[in-house]
Amino acid sequence: MTHFAARSRRAVLQLTLRVRERLQEAARRPDRGDISITTVIIWVAGVTGAVLVAGTIAVVIAKYNGKLGGL
Repeated sequence: MTHFAARSRRAVLQLTLRVRERLQEAARRPDRGDISITTVIIWVAGVTGAVLVAGTIAVVIAKYNGKLGGL
């Protein structure tokens, strides 16, 4: 077996063991405090609002850039 094949085999084995451990933990503790859908919706709305405000400011500055240069 080549060195690359041996390393690949070990990596797959470690990954398999880690996934198995995570699945066992999830079965043992079904409510692990995962993020709720409401939290995701709030974060998406907040980020979208921030992007819209920043975009509006950028558009206004770009539109009036020449006029604001003398201030």
